[in-house]
Amino acid sequence: MEPARTPLPHTPYDGDRSPFTVGLAPLDLKDWIEIDDQLGDYLEQKAELFRRDESAVFAAEPETRDAQAETLALLVEHLPNRFPDLYDFDGETISVKATGARYRIADHAAAPLKLAALLVQEDLVLMRKGPNGYRLAAAALTFPSSWSLGEKFSQDMTAIHENVPGFNGARMGAIVGRIFENLPVDAPVWRLNWSIYGDGKLHHPAAKSLEAQIGEGDPSFFVRVERQTLRRLPQSGDVLFTIRVHVDPFAAFARHPDGARLAAGLRAQLLALDADQLAYKGLTGERDRVIAALEAIAGAVRQAG
Repeated sequence: MEPARTPLPHTPYDGDRSPFTVGLAPLDLKDWIEIDDQLGDYLEQKAELFRRDESAVFAAEPETRDAQAETLALLVEHLPNRFPDLYDFDGETISVKATGARYRIADHAAAPLKLAALLVQEDLVLMRKGPNGYRLAAAALTFPSSWSLGEKFSQDMTAIHENVPGFNGARMGAIVGRIFENLPVDAPVWRLNWSIYGDGKLHHPAAKSLEAQIGEGDPSFFVRVERQTLRRLPQSGDVLFTIRVHVDPFAAFARHPDGARLAAGLRAQLLALDADQLAYKGLTGERDRVIAALEAIAGAVRQAG
């Protein structure tokens, strides 16, 4: 049985780190993949997105097939060992017990990364070194946070992050470039970031605009956290970037034992964003309503406590 999901499992807005910073930490590979009792729902949504329009959620340069297969092999080894109650591998076929799906590895030689993505809740991106630094060479991206695989495919880091405040032409871009260049095989890392949306959907390829999402009625706000990992593949040398999305309604703060402090922390980070950062996060027109909602939640939690 999948582990029960707890509300707000990651809280990068708790005051320990600032937004728009790299914020990497060492990753223990036993914690590489995160699984909870929403596994079946995530995988069913992924499968439907692949059926509906595979070109929108999967792209790969032909020369990445070996690196894709390397990624799949790592997962096929990791998942049954780390989660023996959820996965089974008999040497030829891997089974996902949450969905009943069974996949014969040999049948997926043309696009191994696609199968890899259908095994886990994470999205998977392969970054490959080229003349202009690392570029997005292959990806199974079903749950993007306001970016399109079609727009970013085969682009280098500079182009991918051109709309991220403070990335290009600043210290952050240089730091990220050095991380990708020097990441050892045996030293994977991870990081978190957050955003706010007007719904709990996982698939969000359109540009952020909280105002457009919630309209003029009584707003519903959701905090969306990406848990990202980076590890260098030992054979290809490519960097595998995983993205695990967690979405919680603001009401989850009221159910969290430290909800008042966390709501206040998110409010403080919102207040600290400059105009460009607010625009990037799609919060220009709605920041004050979001802050008011967090203030009300924090106050209610304190009173209830």
